[in-house]
Amino acid sequence: MQSWLWLPLAFGSAFFAALVAVFGKIGITKTDTTLATMVRAAFMFLLLLGVTVATGKLSGLNDIGRRELGWIALAGLAGALSWICYFAALRVGKATNVAVIDRLSVVLVIALAALFLGEKVTLKSALGGAMMVAGAVLVALA
Repeated sequence: MQSWLWLPLAFGSAFFAALVAVFGKIGITKTDTTLATMVRAAFMFLLLLGVTVATGKLSGLNDIGRRELGWIALAGLAGALSWICYFAALRVGKATNVAVIDRLSVVLVIALAALFLGEKVTLKSALGGAMMVAGAVLVALA
C-alpha cells in the first residue's frame, strides 16, 4: 500500500462513521437498540461477504492462524460491545455528543498502543490527545 493511501481511506472512514451516527439516531427512534445493533451487524456481514467474494479473498479464510483468529475474534467482540453501547447512548443522547465522546477512542488507542504494542508516545501525540479530550469536552458541553 502506498504511504499516502491511508489518508483518503481514513477520511472515508470518518465520513461513513458520521453517517452511522445520523442514520443510527433516526433508525432507533422506535426500535430496541440491541436489536438495531444486530440488524446493523447483519447488513455489515452481508456487504463484507459480498466484497470478500467479489474480490476473490474468501479462500484466504483457511490461511488465518489460530492465534490471529483469536485476536480477530476479540476485536469482533470488542466492536460488538462498542456498538451496543453506541446505539444505547444514541437512544438517550444527542448524536453530536455521543459521537464526539465515542471518538475519544483515539486517545485510548494512543495509551493502549503504547502499553500493548510498544508504540512510542511523543510529546506531539500526547499534546494532540490532550487537545482532543479538551475539544470533546467543549463539544459535548455546547
